[in-house]
Amino acid sequence: MKGLHIVDSQSGTEENLEGKDPYLVALGERIRNLRSRRGLTRKATALAADISERHLANLELGNGNASILVLQQVAFALQCSLAEITSDMTTSSPEWLMIRELLEGRSETELYRARVKLTELFGSGGNNRARLSRIALIGLRGAGKSTLGHMLAEDLGYPFIELSREIEKVAGCSIVEIHSLYGASAYRRYERRALEEAVQIYPEVVIATPGGLVSDATNFNLLLSHCYTVWLQADPEDHMKRVVAQGDFRPMSGSREAMNDLKHIISGRAAFYAKADLAYNTSGHSLEETFTGLRTVVRNTTGVMNWAA
Repeated sequence: MKGLHIVDSQSGTEENLEGKDPYLVALGERIRNLRSRRGLTRKATALAADISERHLANLELGNGNASILVLQQVAFALQCSLAEITSDMTTSSPEWLMIRELLEGRSETELYRARVKLTELFGSGGNNRARLSRIALIGLRGAGKSTLGHMLAEDLGYPFIELSREIEKVAGCSIVEIHSLYGASAYRRYERRALEEAVQIYPEVVIATPGGLVSDATNFNLLLSHCYTVWLQADPEDHMKRVVAQGDFRPMSGSREAMNDLKHIISGRAAFYAKADLAYNTSGHSLEETFTGLRTVVRNTTGVMNWAA
């Protein structure tokens, strides 16, 4: 079968794409497109980027690799962000670029308003009352999602599901086996299918979600669109104690390192967890006190008491 080829518009020579890394080929194409959009020659771009013209040619044609510093220099020469070069979606059309320009430099509050409007325009979450009938608990392991979720579901008269168990049902194997056999991308696909099925099957439900669900923008958007989300917060020390109480003693084998890792994870995910409709701290109170407070705030904010009347 004849291999794929591209013609280098600068030199007029034909380049064979067979055997080249698809990402590097796409990266080179984005750089060529950006350079063309700026009206710059390869020579002028290479001079501004302080790299050789041959190096830039290889980069544009997908030959070899490029360090992040070289890409940063090229981005500077093309007067764009590094993200615009390395991205594969938001540089794909003029509309994407114009939308990104509108959002550039906006505050978190403004970005939240934009996301809500886009969800209303394109989302498939249905009416708000339907969303409020599905309570999804998010947060790290040890926040109390399973324990409090089960208690809340019983109080509301709703079914309770742990999304991790639903993922295993969809995949036909354990979470550990999904990751070891198929990888993280497959896990996210199973996670999405499990969440979609839960939304379709249960008009009223309490869902305990995996702590890392917020790491996938597609799945997190799906959750936000279809469920009333509650971020269960806890102090790092409480997270650690609860995980150990569940029978997992691994954190104690390197407690200092484990605590530092835990704090980094909380810090890294906090901005995503904060997109929840409600944040509720589960530290500093007994289980009964914590549940009573959670029950009250959920009922008041979702209006579930009025619907049952």
